[in-house]
Amino acid sequence: MKLVSAWLKIPFWQRVVAGFVLGALVGWAFGPAAEIWFGPLGTLYVTLIKMIAVPLVFFAVINAVSSLHGQKSVAALGGRTFLWFAATAALAVAVGLSVGWLLQPGKGLSGLTMAAGYTVREVPTPVQVLLDVVPANPFRALTEGKILQVIFFAGLVGFALVKLGERSAALRKLAGEASETMIQVTRFVLEMTPLGTFGLIAGLVGAYGFEKLLPLGSFVLALYLACAAHIVLSYGGLLLAHGLNPLKFFRGAAPGMQVAFVSSSSFASMPVAIRSVTHNLGVDKDYAAFAVPLGASIKMDGCGAIYPALTSVFVAQYFGLDLSVNQYFVILLASVLGSFGTAGVPGTAIVMVTLVLSAAGLPLEGIGYLVAIDRVLDMMRTMTNVTGQMLVPVLVAKETGLLDRETYERASSNVGIEDGMREGT
Repeated sequence: MKLVSAWLKIPFWQRVVAGFVLGALVGWAFGPAAEIWFGPLGTLYVTLIKMIAVPLVFFAVINAVSSLHGQKSVAALGGRTFLWFAATAALAVAVGLSVGWLLQPGKGLSGLTMAAGYTVREVPTPVQVLLDVVPANPFRALTEGKILQVIFFAGLVGFALVKLGERSAALRKLAGEASETMIQVTRFVLEMTPLGTFGLIAGLVGAYGFEKLLPLGSFVLALYLACAAHIVLSYGGLLLAHGLNPLKFFRGAAPGMQVAFVSSSSFASMPVAIRSVTHNLGVDKDYAAFAVPLGASIKMDGCGAIYPALTSVFVAQYFGLDLSVNQYFVILLASVLGSFGTAGVPGTAIVMVTLVLSAAGLPLEGIGYLVAIDRVLDMMRTMTNVTGQMLVPVLVAKETGLLDRETYERASSNVGIEDGMREGT
């Protein structure tokens, strides 16, 4: 028990960083064998996170809708949240285009190899996307992890409980208790994060090495710089404009950002993102219960805004094409609207790039050159996605009085088991 207590006293982010560094060293030392030997640890961790995500969201949304007193309150908060989703997405597109224009990652390249098995992804129509939000079978939506459908069904159940009033008091209490139970389960699972990080990074470094990245090193650098600039400048500027210290935000959001980077999955990062914005940053838990899962489905600043914009510039440069003012506008519009229009579609980044390149009249073959290094790109894209998914609830909570300023100012970076043994709890 003393060993466990000592381990838990180490701040969460430090344990995750240690897992990352050790994983990178082991991956480098073992090479491709690292994916075989240590990759399953990462797979197990991601599976555990996905295991808790759907029931966590389902009970949290039911409890949130019934606690926020009906449709009017939820609709007002939802509308404000959507507006910030769109505004920050527009900023992300502008950053992606600017970095592409300044660094010119597609200039001077030739003879790139198309990824084996690459085929152009089919982009769903907006009508189909809207229809897919409504589950034909809610139990199937739960088992398949279709978050938008789960949110829709859970929201209906929550509204029904409000409408029934005192007749549903017992069910509302049960939903609240179930939500608290899932939060506790989440705390347990999150203690696996350092070990999961070790396995994921060891497998990734061992499988990739550096030879796959060298031909497209300029594009990798451009994407990482664009995402970092958006996180620091755009998000930091918005926090300052709201009278909030950006350093406090990044400290509190660090666990969600770390998990997003190593897992490359907004869905897998969602439980720790919810925990980060409520426990670390003081966002009202009922509002966060539907804002963060909604963001995990449609708020994709990295995959749906920066990446398509930067890829459009890269493809134009590689094929020797000059983008017109109209094409820049089309890229901006398609990226912002497309991120909402591809909500819940698997492989969002590839679908979004396909949509934007098609809208701008650029060669779709350019996507095939980037697929081979997509896992490395996806780490930074997803971290940007999840950071934005945590930022917007903080901004809206500040605007609507749903932010506990005292909790925000002390900004803990721990999200695991709360037993008084670690600092910040």
